[in-house]
Amino acid sequence: MRIDWFLDARFGMFIHFGLYSILGRGEWVMFQERIPKSEYRKLMDKFYPREDAVEEWCYLAKTAGMKYVVLTTRHHDGFSLFNTKVSDFNSVNSKAGRDIIAEYVKACRKYGLKIGFYYSLLDWRWPAYWKGPKDKAEWDKFLEYVHTQVIELMENYGEINILWYDGGWPYSAEDWRSKELNEEVRRLQPNILINNRSGLPEDFDTPEQYVPSKTSERPWETCMTINDSWGYSRGDNRYKSVKRLITTLVEVVGKGGNFLLNIGPKADGSVPYTLTERLYAIGRWLKANGESIYRTRPGSLSGRWHLGYITQKDTTIYMHVFRWPGKEITFAGVDGKLIDAYFLATREPIKFEYKENKIFLKNLPEEPLDPYDTVIVLKFEEPPKRVELDPFNSILR
Repeated sequence: MRIDWFLDARFGMFIHFGLYSILGRGEWVMFQERIPKSEYRKLMDKFYPREDAVEEWCYLAKTAGMKYVVLTTRHHDGFSLFNTKVSDFNSVNSKAGRDIIAEYVKACRKYGLKIGFYYSLLDWRWPAYWKGPKDKAEWDKFLEYVHTQVIELMENYGEINILWYDGGWPYSAEDWRSKELNEEVRRLQPNILINNRSGLPEDFDTPEQYVPSKTSERPWETCMTINDSWGYSRGDNRYKSVKRLITTLVEVVGKGGNFLLNIGPKADGSVPYTLTERLYAIGRWLKANGESIYRTRPGSLSGRWHLGYITQKDTTIYMHVFRWPGKEITFAGVDGKLIDAYFLATREPIKFEYKENKIFLKNLPEEPLDPYDTVIVLKFEEPPKRVELDPFNSILR
C-alpha cells in the first residue's frame, strides 16, 4: 500500500525556515507585528543561508533516527523557497540566489530520507485571501497562483512523498477547489501522501502540539515543537527535555501514530545547539531501541500501562518502562504463551514466569538500564491478547 512506508517510519522532522528566521521572532512575525509587505520584502536582501545548511538539516534528521522530513516550501508570509514563475518573492531572487527546495530534495535523497513539502494555501500579501471568494474574479486569480505553485512543486523535483498542506482557514475545500487540485497532484505524483488540511480528509490526520487521547482507525501524525516555536525565536528557551520527547514519541507510536518533530533553524540555516543536542540524544536511544518504534502497529496490548507504554509488532511486544520499579515487574491481563524475554538494548535475557494471565519478570537490576526509557522485549508463540481481569475476583479472593 502507498502508506506502508509512512506507517513503518513513525518518526520525522518538520522544518520551519524562511524570511521570518532573520527576525528571530517566530514564523508569524509578519502578521503579529503587522509588518507591511513592502517592508517585509526588504528581508530578501538579507536572506543568505549557508550553502551547507540544508545538508546539515538532513544529516541531523538521519542521525536522530528520523525517516522523513517535511520542509516549509512557502509559509503564510508568501516567501517561496523555490523557483516559481508566478511570484518573484522567492529565494532565487533573494541575496542567496538559490533554489533552497532543490538543495533540500538533493540532501534528502543523499541520506535516504523520504521527502515532504509543506505548503501554505493562504498568503497574507494577497488582498484576495482576506476578502475571500465573495470577490470571484480576484479569488480566481489568487487560486491560480496557489494551484500553479503546488503543481510546480509536483513537477520540478522528481518523486515527492508527502504534500503537507496548511493555512486553509477559514475557507472550505470547495473554496480552495481542493478536489481539483489534489487530483492533479495525484496524476503527477501517484504515490504521494496528502494530509487533511486542504479541507479534504485525504491520507492522514495532523493533530498539532498534542497527542490524541484515543487511537484512530485513520493514519495520523502529531506535529510538535521542541520548544514553543515553529520558526526560529531567539528568546524561546522553553525546551522539552530529552526524556519528555522520547516518552512522547513512544506514546504516539503506542497509539498507532507518527511523530513529526520540528526544528526552526537560524537565519544562516544553522540549528541551535540545544535542538541538536536533544536530537542526537534521541538518535542514540533509537540506535539501541529503534526496533520497538519502526514498523510497529497497534495491537491488543499496545498503549498505556502502569509503568509506561507498550508498542507491538506481530507476536512481539515492547514494554517501555518509564518508571523503573526495581527487581520485579508484573504485567497483568495477558493471554498468550510467552517464549522469550530480554532487554532490547543489550539482548540480556530476563527470567520470567507466567501464571493466571500474569507475566512476572524477575531478578531485574535495581536501577534502569536507560535513563529515559528501558525497553523489554516479550516474544510470544502467537499474537498475545489482552484479558480484562475482574478486580473483585482478582483482588478480594
